[in-house]
Amino acid sequence: MDKQTTIAFVFIGAILILWLYFNTPEPPKQLKKDQDTTLALKEELVKKEIQDKKNKEVAHSVNGDTSALGKIFNPSKSNSKIITIENSLVKLELNSKGARIKRWFLKKYNTWYSNEGKDFYYNHVQLINSEDEGDFNILFLSKDGKLINTSLAEFNTNAKDFYYSLGEKDSLLIGFSLKVSGSSYINKSFSFKGNDYLIKCSIEMINMENIISNYYYDVVWSNGINFVEKNSTDEANYSNASLYSGDEQTIINVSKPGEIVNKEVNGKVDWLGVRNKYFAVIIAPENPGEEGGAIIEGNEKAVGAGVRKYFNASLKIPFKNKNYQKNSFQVFIGPVQYDILKSYNKNFEKIVDFGSFFGLKFIIRPISEYVLLPLFKFLHLFIPNYGVVIIVFSLIIKVALHPLTRSSLKSMKKMQLLQPKITELKEKYKDDPQKINKETMKLYSTYGINPAGGCLPVLLQMPILIALWGLFNVAIELRQANFMLWINNLSSPDVIASLPFRLPIFGINQISALPLALGVTMFIQQKMSVRDPSQKALVYMMPVLFTLMFMSFPSGLNLYYLMFNLFSIAQQYYVNHHHSNIELVPVKNPKKQGGFMSRLMEAAEKQSQQQTGRKKK
Repeated sequence: MDKQTTIAFVFIGAILILWLYFNTPEPPKQLKKDQDTTLALKEELVKKEIQDKKNKEVAHSVNGDTSALGKIFNPSKSNSKIITIENSLVKLELNSKGARIKRWFLKKYNTWYSNEGKDFYYNHVQLINSEDEGDFNILFLSKDGKLINTSLAEFNTNAKDFYYSLGEKDSLLIGFSLKVSGSSYINKSFSFKGNDYLIKCSIEMINMENIISNYYYDVVWSNGINFVEKNSTDEANYSNASLYSGDEQTIINVSKPGEIVNKEVNGKVDWLGVRNKYFAVIIAPENPGEEGGAIIEGNEKAVGAGVRKYFNASLKIPFKNKNYQKNSFQVFIGPVQYDILKSYNKNFEKIVDFGSFFGLKFIIRPISEYVLLPLFKFLHLFIPNYGVVIIVFSLIIKVALHPLTRSSLKSMKKMQLLQPKITELKEKYKDDPQKINKETMKLYSTYGINPAGGCLPVLLQMPILIALWGLFNVAIELRQANFMLWINNLSSPDVIASLPFRLPIFGINQISALPLALGVTMFIQQKMSVRDPSQKALVYMMPVLFTLMFMSFPSGLNLYYLMFNLFSIAQQYYVNHHHSNIELVPVKNPKKQGGFMSRLMEAAEKQSQQQTGRKKK
């Protein structure tokens, strides 16, 4: 490769490095293995003790001083009822206090600290932040100027039992009712199916026209979503809130601890959601109106060695000031899995983040959504092990890109053959850089070589490679997926050793095996392609740099790039040895060659004339 080609490659690499660096979260400090579970349990006990104290204080304020709910409320002093409902996918709890969702367990997804032999509640992911005994509340301003949150009020329920188990084809309706005053009521009902992550909720306002002010009320999700992964910093990096309105998704995020963001949207809102890396809560009005809207508030907090993001999200529901009004909602609480979200036909799948790159989301998302993900899912129909799927997947991608990479490798081969002639020019005109450039351009023109011929195919591949990076980073299918040997979770690094210190800049204190192998393959590739002595540093620098960067990446992503590199090495070996007949053959009428080479020649000639003119002056 000549100087121009090297600059192009370095430029591409620099962009990729900067993007990966700014999008790669710093992993949290590693605890000793024998302390992980104990510390997690201890934190839960402390949180429970604080929450119990808070509950007593809230109960005292509600039952002892009704001014907290305004003059119109007469809250019940009865104890709250917890109703447990279980279907094939989830196990959840409803709290009669606030008529809200208290806990939501996903039966197909385990916690990172789960162990066989422990109980259900310990092993399975629970998504509801239990800080305030549940979520999904109603908020409104009363006529007497009080901000009413129904989370403080005790609802009556029509539930006959405290536990319901639903079969695949079963359904269940649980109703709650709150007497506000006189003949005024708020009714809230939940509808469940036997095999769904989505529930339906209906809110009825009966004779509330003389109570609700401002002509709207809010349906509020006030405590975000639980952080459920071991690496909370990585999880926070993919956590955000978003809304879908006007056929467009708006994402609201925070980027640093202590930062607070607020976003208010007026008009039709199709859905509102909060998510962490792999799971989401989405609330969608069944009949969204143009007079609605949404409010989202988010903040980020440092917690120990990690960070947490919390989002309060609310839908503004127009209140028509009538004696009866009913609004219905769909509430999805489950995995960020494209096929499941797509099945609801509500554009929920837009919450799946396939990544972006300098605003190129409009290119990258279609590649991931309509090509890469379907292929990935199709392979899994026949191959149960996702690690093997990734290997086969990388081979298919390599074959698909073969025409581009083959052209690039051939161009690089010609550049290698031309290198001795360029070296001779540098020796011959070592005191005249302009002359070197001019004569080098003539060489390119004489032999019909495009110095960018090796770079262009790489640039064309970049959207696909970036789309793959995004896909393997967020694919829930890889979460806790076992491959082989020590690689038992394709969504996290395959750590084989820990360091007693943290490397600056990269922020790593662990050694992963796959990045080491990846670095070796990159070194081999560099040795096979780089022939210019002036570029010798790249042979050693790039593999080391990429090895360090990939240390904290998911093992599934590293496995893909490792296999892709191995197939690239095999391809390059084949081109080098089976296309040894590639020769430098002068082209006819080189001066008539147009396009890129013609422009290069003109630029070199112009630069030479300018330099000559300066010397004469």
